Amino acid sequence: MKLTNLTRWLPDRVRDLRGEPEIPVYAPPAPAAPAGFGEAAAAGLSDLEARLPPPGTPTVPAAQPRGRATGRLHPSQAAGGGMVRQADGTVRPHYWGHRERLRERFLQGGHAPMPEYELLELLLFNAIPRIDVKPLAKRLLARFGDLNGVVAASEANLLRVEGATPRVFLQLRIAEAFAHRMGQARVLDRCVMSSWQDVVTYCRTTMAHRETEQFRVLFLDRKNVVIADEAQGEGTIDHVPVYPREIARRALELSASALLLIHNHPSGDPTPSEADIEMTARVAMACGALDIVIHDHMIIGKTSEASFRALGLMDAPPGF
Repeated sequence: MKLTNLTRWLPDRVRDLRGEPEIPVYAPPAPAAPAGFGEAAAAGLSDLEARLPPPGTPTVPAAQPRGRATGRLHPSQAAGGGMVRQADGTVRPHYWGHRERLRERFLQGGHAPMPEYELLELLLFNAIPRIDVKPLAKRLLARFGDLNGVVAASEANLLRVEGATPRVFLQLRIAEAFAHRMGQARVLDRCVMSSWQDVVTYCRTTMAHRETEQFRVLFLDRKNVVIADEAQGEGTIDHVPVYPREIARRALELSASALLLIHNHPSGDPTPSEADIEMTARVAMACGALDIVIHDHMIIGKTSEASFRALGLMDAPPGF
């Protein structure tokens, strides 16, 4: 027998010592796991079946969806609504290009021929992009009566109107601030005797449509020129706290010689109440001790105002 044939019968250790490679030993594969669910999976399936309602039982979602369908883009709500067929046969929403057309009309013809809802649309363009805001403008006017009511609306009441957002509220507050500043500029540093109508107009603009009472004071110098306009108190729908000593103290700080008291009645009726008359007498007493004159107390309503001096509820100072 040849040596090469003998190596097949040598033990493994002898072959390793001779430097020859080890012959691999065959091992049969492990038997495969039986097909089907494991114990954990079977337990989970049983738990799922236990949670399911019996067949035929009516069910409802655990939480209702937050969104809701509205009619804000319905043709009956969208100022004409629907689609417009163009010359090439294609169709487009009716409001495409509406914003640019409205801006051009405003710039060319001014605001006088435009209805209130279109002026309100121009404001809403900056708050709500890309959609038709005419339905929202009309809803706001229907809810608050007119532009004055819309601009003066509180945030809570405004956001109750479908489609209104905090950005809409911000835009309206900016418009209100501009109106107040422009009215105030016609009053400050001017004699109330020569610009009484401007004073009345300013008071209407700032207070007539407020939802709560506000008490303001115009501080005048010896020539009856307005040197300051300040809100002294904010109240509720039918009451505002007034502190006569604080009014007198502020008049001394400003070196004011006379005052014009103003507050509003959110109810719309400017008729003075007994509380109004009593409060005016207390302010006049506190200021009178300092030789500060109360020229008048005006109550602003929705469409009219009441003057204590005209009603004979206070003595008119000489020369006024």
